[in-house]
Amino acid sequence: MRLVILEDYDQASEWAAKYICNRIIQFKPNQGRYFTLGLPTGSTPLGCYRKLIEYHKNGDLSFKYVKTFNMDEYVGLPRNHPESYHSYMWNNFFKHIDIDPNNAHILDGNAPDLQAECDAFEKKIEEAGGIDLFVGGIGPDGHIAFNEPGSSLSSRTRLKTLAMDTILANAKYFDGDLSKVPTMALTVGVGTVMDAREVMILITGAHKAFALYKAIEEGVNHMWTVSAFQQHPRTIFVCDEDATLELRVKTVKYFKGLMHVHNKLVDPLYSMKEN
Repeated sequence: MRLVILEDYDQASEWAAKYICNRIIQFKPNQGRYFTLGLPTGSTPLGCYRKLIEYHKNGDLSFKYVKTFNMDEYVGLPRNHPESYHSYMWNNFFKHIDIDPNNAHILDGNAPDLQAECDAFEKKIEEAGGIDLFVGGIGPDGHIAFNEPGSSLSSRTRLKTLAMDTILANAKYFDGDLSKVPTMALTVGVGTVMDAREVMILITGAHKAFALYKAIEEGVNHMWTVSAFQQHPRTIFVCDEDATLELRVKTVKYFKGLMHVHNKLVDPLYSMKEN
């Protein structure tokens, strides 16, 4: 497990974007070999998406041979609602890059049979050859995607009832009106993400510090679902200084001492212009 500690949100976002960029380019995707990327929503990945859009517009990165699978979607929210994750992904990322819309997979929270929708999503991931890199964020209670506290650590894509903490956190996107916030969602399972060949979790801000402590320094616990990734062979946690406030000084010092190694993963930044 790697813990990459950057000074602030912007630097953490840029490091994550550089890592994604380099992984795609090193993979050498083509018509017969797509790179498969798992993607999150929320406020944390926005900076990362902005940098990826910048690399694309500069001609350094193409998503032509990339397939994406999003982590989750609200149930019952119209697809064109401004707060649906379909809207989020298209407005903040997909419409600014060259991805084929048929290769951008997002769960349908309005499907007539929600379990069949979840099963089909798992099948699509399998047919794509599995996920090469799953990028995620976490909630202050340590949930990954909508795998709320108490979720099975071997869970698959399914329907979940949202915890009150999650509903309260998401109320800011619905004019602060709790009655407008969806109470259910479709989400990939912890096991779904664990199956990815590589996982990168973005954690920024002091309000996520206790969750990072639970993820890194304590044992695997279904009440803090992000802690499951201690057992993944290739996990990178990317965080800012504020997110480390609950970690032991010794832990922070240890991982900062490895930054010269971690930075080789993103420096140099590769470009498709050179290929």
